[in-house]
Amino acid sequence: MTIRFILSEYVDRAIAQAIYDKLEDGTFTGRIPVCKGVIAFASTLRECEDELRSILEDWILLGLKLGHSLPMIDNIDLNKEPTLEPMDTV
Repeated sequence: MTIRFILSEYVDRAIAQAIYDKLEDGTFTGRIPVCKGVIAFASTLRECEDELRSILEDWILLGLKLGHSLPMIDNIDLNKEPTLEPMDTV
């Protein structure tokens, strides 16, 4: 039995599409073009990556809560209604 964590996969694949730039003042910015408004700024590239992941996670959770349509990333569609599987009694 393979366990899949769809939200973790979505975040990982979105982060893989991130674009980072070094600004004139030596700081960094990161963004995920397919996820409108997901952008981060930080002093180092590592901090920027961490901040971008955090912002993305918040963006996803808020989007799901508000019922916004989220972009499909690598065939992962978070907009689908969840399907419930029957649980066997223990």
